[in-house]
Amino acid sequence: MINKESQSSDHLTTSSRRGVRMAKIAIALAAAFMLASIAVIISIAVIQTHKKTYISSGLKYGIVLDAGSSRTTVYLYEWPAEKENNTGVVRENTKCQVEGPGISDLGKNEDQDKKTWKSFKNCMAKITEAIPSHRLNTTSVFLGATAGMRLLRMKDEEKSNAILKDIKNYLSSLPLNFQNASIISGQEEGLYGWITVNYLKGNFLEKNLWNAWVHPHGAKTVGSLDLGGGSTQIAFATSKDAKGENIIKVSLYGYEYNIYTHSFLCYGKDEAEKRVLAKLSKESTNWAYVKQPCYPFGYNISMLVEDVFGSECTKNDLPTKYSPKQIITFFGQSNPEQCEVLIKSIFDLKSCQGAENCSFDGVYQPPLSGDFMAYAGFYWTAWALKVEGSKSMETFNTNMKLLCKKDWKTLKTSIKDAKDKHLKSYCYSANYVHSILAHGYKFNTDNWKNLSFQKEVNDTSIAWSLGYMLALSNMIPAEGKILKLPINNVLFTGLLLLFSALTIITFTYLVIALVHFCY
Repeated sequence: MINKESQSSDHLTTSSRRGVRMAKIAIALAAAFMLASIAVIISIAVIQTHKKTYISSGLKYGIVLDAGSSRTTVYLYEWPAEKENNTGVVRENTKCQVEGPGISDLGKNEDQDKKTWKSFKNCMAKITEAIPSHRLNTTSVFLGATAGMRLLRMKDEEKSNAILKDIKNYLSSLPLNFQNASIISGQEEGLYGWITVNYLKGNFLEKNLWNAWVHPHGAKTVGSLDLGGGSTQIAFATSKDAKGENIIKVSLYGYEYNIYTHSFLCYGKDEAEKRVLAKLSKESTNWAYVKQPCYPFGYNISMLVEDVFGSECTKNDLPTKYSPKQIITFFGQSNPEQCEVLIKSIFDLKSCQGAENCSFDGVYQPPLSGDFMAYAGFYWTAWALKVEGSKSMETFNTNMKLLCKKDWKTLKTSIKDAKDKHLKSYCYSANYVHSILAHGYKFNTDNWKNLSFQKEVNDTSIAWSLGYMLALSNMIPAEGKILKLPINNVLFTGLLLLFSALTIITFTYLVIALVHFCY
């Protein structure tokens, strides 16, 4: 009897222990399942919230015509219809250069005008073909005329207005959204150049690992140096407390910048060369033979008096006894020393003597800081000297003197990819660039290495027109993005309800099981 009761007790104890173990296992599984359900709920919620993407409603387009003093270039820009912090992420799609001189020369020669207008229309046709047909009527068109038209307006405002009117009428007739054709100020030109340089350098926006546009942490801006035919511009970021007529505050991609920018009219490469020729002519007693130390020996060129003195930049130097159709002939001398002295003489450096923060012509300039990118005419001069990119001041000067010593025959052999009209002026250009950088802007042997002579960045032209488009994109309303979620809304709701229900059921079971287990 005792043995049977003992065996029965042992059996109950074993069963009880087995039941406790099973209960523990069930509770552990239920707890694990509940935690897994909670993890799934959190995961799908995070994915749905943070991994959502936007389908762009397409690209928008803008056309900018850079009507410079020596030529007109038509640029087509594109950007997503949605914007980043009120500024479009713009890139160059294509460009087309109009053959012939700048628009400021329209009306001088009927045959040339026909060629210019034909090329102008061909460029616009090429640009228009690159735009989807459904975007044509929303593609804004802007023409910005620079130093050539600024000078023409000073000389003959009626004529400059007539040229702009003809261009406006033509652009308005196209199936595009014509906005404006105007003469922009030199200060605007400098600012837009600065925006272009820093945009292309990625100093405003960059893509992170998630392919999203972000503002670069600790990014520094780069100064801009632009050399055109009629004017030259300098622009760089300066201290926040700097003030004056040459200081502009600009906001891009949600950040504000304090920019110093100044444009020197009549100091463009072509106009400055006319001033050099005018100076030589004025000092010469024999216009049939005027020595030009910057031109190569063995080269000579005959020009009309009006070609030298007909500009607003040189008209005050014209002697009264000479007629516009008289001939002046310049003979190259290949004399680097005399060329350097001659070029330096066209800069008014005396007005800055003893003055703090002054460049030349008595113009205020804060101290230079940071890196600078020199483009347009600056680049092509560096190209001729084989100092593209960043080189030392010593290398620049050495190559300049070597080039200036070459006669015409040797020069044509050493630089084969240049037209004669550019080739004969490379020594002048090199001395001009050296003078304005070293004596004007105050670059020296130490900070010259911060200069980089560039034509393009990431296969995109460095030109003020891109900065112009970036600034103007603030005026163009953004279109909404189409939201694309990683999980379909119905599926997302179903999964959320399912795992929420499983979590509640599991939690209820755990509570009941724990109560039974403890009591």
